Amino acid sequence: MFTARLLDHDRGGWILLGTLAISIVVVPIANLWIPETSALHLSTYTLTLLGKYLCFALLALALDLVWGYCGILSLGHGAFFALGGYAMGMYLMRQIGTRGVYGDPILPDFMVFLNWQELPWYWYGFDHFWFAAIMVILVPGLLAYVFGWLAFRSRVSGVYLSIMTQALTYALMLAFFRNEMGFGGNNGLTDFKDILGASLQADTTRVVLFVTSALALALGYGVCRWIVTSKAGRVVTAIRDAENRTRFIGYRVEQYQVWIFAVSAVLAGIAGALYVPQVGIINPGEYAPLHSIELVVWVALGGRGTLYGAALGAVVVNYAKTFLTGALPEIWLFALGGLFVLVTVALPKGIVGLMQWRKSDGGE
Repeated sequence: MFTARLLDHDRGGWILLGTLAISIVVVPIANLWIPETSALHLSTYTLTLLGKYLCFALLALALDLVWGYCGILSLGHGAFFALGGYAMGMYLMRQIGTRGVYGDPILPDFMVFLNWQELPWYWYGFDHFWFAAIMVILVPGLLAYVFGWLAFRSRVSGVYLSIMTQALTYALMLAFFRNEMGFGGNNGLTDFKDILGASLQADTTRVVLFVTSALALALGYGVCRWIVTSKAGRVVTAIRDAENRTRFIGYRVEQYQVWIFAVSAVLAGIAGALYVPQVGIINPGEYAPLHSIELVVWVALGGRGTLYGAALGAVVVNYAKTFLTGALPEIWLFALGGLFVLVTVALPKGIVGLMQWRKSDGGE
């Protein structure tokens, strides 16, 4: 009953959740039970690729929440994604123990190589999964809350806010590149062995990670949909459309902006945490400003302010990236730039808007 009310007049949401439900059943069967000799078998490589796409879809959902519904164009959501990824990566590094190259039961290999004598204080607790899970939520959320409180309280908005968010992610990228920070420097964190005692190389573990990513995307969509259809969500939309008027009639605009920004950052952090064990590495390159700009293209191409359109855009663009970087790697950046221009000029409402226009045109 609650789900039906939440997704009322949301055909795209029903399609998204239905697709996820089918994939949760079909993908594990195709990978684990259908023989490799069959044409219906799904390889582990493809399974991992699909799981990565789902993580990117959740990240796009997070940006659409603040950009599509609150009008906050963040060019720094890659930072929250990377922070969640690093929190999970630190847990996975602590699980290696004596199986590392240097066999140190406490220090990760890169710390032994750099001649560190003891574990930094901020690594304490990451040998426990529950602690890492809390940090995945707390660190991006707290950073977004502090940043948002300072920015929105000062009424920074528009292009200036976008520049500030990009400066934030760039500063974090430079900091994490330094070996003295204790996060693996340029190489980052890698060579993970297991998660919760299960080998990351096992097909069953890969399937569980895929299913978890699909469930996280479904839950994230439900949370975002609940927010935007609530009374608070209507206020947030009013802030997007007429911030000064909303402030004039008595609403504390900055409180709503900080709240939605922090929720979005938490979703991005969760996406990063699910991404890392599936790809097997996290490095400062994830903070690169280009990644945050790509994220904006995903949302714009799919359809800003629709939620499900953002998820669709993330999957479409990343599938194109996978194909082009393998077949024609030299043209990918040109293709990305072309997509940005195409969306701006010809598809202001994205793929979803184009489909809705064709449907209404056919009806007439």
